[in-house]
Amino acid sequence: MTGLLASVRSLHEARIVLAAGVDVIDLKEPSSGALGAVPLPVARLVAALPNRPLVSATIGDLPFTAAAVVPAVRAMAATGVDIVKVGLFEGDPAATLAALKPLCAEGIRLVAVMFADRTPDPALLPRLAAAGFHGAMLDTADKAGGGLRRHRTERELRAFVTVAQSARLLCGLAGSLSIDDIAPLAALAPDYLGFRGALCARGRTDALDPVRLDAVRQALRRAASTATATAGRQRATPSRKPVVLKIVPASR
Repeated sequence: MTGLLASVRSLHEARIVLAAGVDVIDLKEPSSGALGAVPLPVARLVAALPNRPLVSATIGDLPFTAAAVVPAVRAMAATGVDIVKVGLFEGDPAATLAALKPLCAEGIRLVAVMFADRTPDPALLPRLAAAGFHGAMLDTADKAGGGLRRHRTERELRAFVTVAQSARLLCGLAGSLSIDDIAPLAALAPDYLGFRGALCARGRTDALDPVRLDAVRQALRRAASTATATAGRQRATPSRKPVVLKIVPASR
């Protein structure tokens, strides 16, 4: 069943989503970019919460180079969060993945964030798995440029989920998602859907709204249950046509 990832910027907001029963508390500072990092002391406080679910944290909108990413990953992992999220911004993918592989071997769980509005390369998914990454997420870099489904077709999103999960990567979808996006995206069976703006009264940099959070949680629960039931029926009916997985650039 698809889980709910809620992005929060403070200990106060983390307590709100913890009480709501979210599946992943995601630490992110929305005023600092797509993957703005919260201060390390905030991450330590949230990681220390009792009876909490998984806690993930971003490291900021850093270039994807070993010099920028490796120390930031080590610093955030040292706070006690369960997962560190790294954005695949411009940089040196081959050298950076090689530099991050030893960190994965040490037990640091990394999730790579690819960007639907920057022509994500699906060929990176098996390379991420080979480097020891824990998961991959498809998000958007420009939060003013529209949501995830504006930039990628349903076929592309389904292929991303299928390829990521086939590589045994935890798979998430996010990017200015609204309640209307929940049912079609849950039908693709990602491991989780990520939200920030939909949980706030006036946009992603505003305070978290518990009423909106509950509405998203309830909608996702309904959609995930429907998706699970549909998948069960489909497994019971053999497909006659092979499925070819391919991600192509979306038409604009």
